[in-house]
Amino acid sequence: MDREQIIKSFAENLRVERARKMYSLEKLAEMAEITPEYLARVEKEKYSPSLVVIVKLALALNVPINKLITID
Repeated sequence: MDREQIIKSFAENLRVERARKMYSLEKLAEMAEITPEYLARVEKEKYSPSLVVIVKLALALNVPINKLITID
């Protein structure tokens, strides 16, 4: 997997999990202690989040990190 594929896969998984929990962008951002704008850019594949942000998102969604990061 190249960088773009990893970012795309993460963004897709994040959107799926956020929708499954029925969280708004604003709610998840608040729970993960990031801005809604930053989260939107991550979901639109514009930003590659740090490991700390990935962990915060997984905790806020109450999912294991491997639900957000998948390697095919």
